[in-house]
Amino acid sequence: MDLKTKKIPMRRCVGCMESKPKKELIRIVADAEGNLHPDLSGRANGRGVYLCPSVQCLAMARKKRAISRSLEINVTEEQMDALFEELSPYAKENS
Repeated sequence: MDLKTKKIPMRRCVGCMESKPKKELIRIVADAEGNLHPDLSGRANGRGVYLCPSVQCLAMARKKRAISRSLEINVTEEQMDALFEELSPYAKENS
């Protein structure tokens, strides 16, 4: 009798472009009004992108404007500042 192994969902970080298990990443969602916010449940409505919870990935994603490009919306500097302020408690130094 074979026990089925559960498939682990993988997602790609827009900062470092590495594929990692979905549970290790933070999902960022753009809602209908174009507001960005972290989706810690991973189930919020809206288009989402994933980021590693590391300072380096956050900085890389910001520099490459990867979040706005992946979400296909224009993100202002104020929106980015607010988002990164919200994400700062989750960011680890090395990851």
